[in-house]
Amino acid sequence: MQVEHKTALVTGGADGIGFACAKELLRNGAAHVAILDLATSPGVESVRKLNTEFGEGRGIFVVCDVTKDSEFEAAFAKTFEEFGGLDIVVNNAGIANESMWESMIDVNLKGVVRGTILGLRHLGKDNGGKGGIIVNTASIFGLEPSAWSPVYSAVKHGVVGLSRSFGATYHYEKTGVRVMTICPSFTRTNFVVDGGSDFGPFVDRGLAMKDIMQQPLQKPEIVGEALVEIIERGESGSVWISENSEPVCEVLIPKRFELIASSRMQN
Repeated sequence: MQVEHKTALVTGGADGIGFACAKELLRNGAAHVAILDLATSPGVESVRKLNTEFGEGRGIFVVCDVTKDSEFEAAFAKTFEEFGGLDIVVNNAGIANESMWESMIDVNLKGVVRGTILGLRHLGKDNGGKGGIIVNTASIFGLEPSAWSPVYSAVKHGVVGLSRSFGATYHYEKTGVRVMTICPSFTRTNFVVDGGSDFGPFVDRGLAMKDIMQQPLQKPEIVGEALVEIIERGESGSVWISENSEPVCEVLIPKRFELIASSRMQN
């Protein structure tokens, strides 16, 4: 799918990776973008910046807590009301707080589940929609363990599993909606730069931050560019890594039965 002339909805879109994704979508010709975020976020100012750069009315800010069904459903309805349709859903909202792990599960996993289900209901051809694309933001730690953030890693693994499952051929053929995953590596966001992550009681925070700050940090704009490329050429169910400012690349995850067959052949 080409981004040009399409309408997108981005959760957690007021700043960081979400704002970079919204901006890059408009830069590549998207007609409209709705950014969803908390009332306490800089959403109003973020939309003002988008409309100043790309044209009045190109973006809207919708207050939405992705842990609340009613607000999420209302945000989808508002997007359709304002723009007359929807083509792309980016479930990006997330927090990093091991001490509040239940909230992290609610936002990072349950919020993505809600956004995916709403996206399928509104975009799915089986529900009268015209098809479309859902991209869910996981993390490099959705593909490998994180000693510093075990619960964060767990929920991001969940996002990968959810997206691959809804991205399966069965669902795509029925809905016409491609579901994909983007896994950013260390990115220059407030959580990383300002040390905003809470690592919980089992981790030495100083040691964790020292390790993290030694990692190469990419700009959020790199992830935004990767998102557009995924939308334009990714297959349903695919998983992609955006890492170290390098071109986005697809992760090839072997199938279990193929691994078994290969093992038997070697024996």
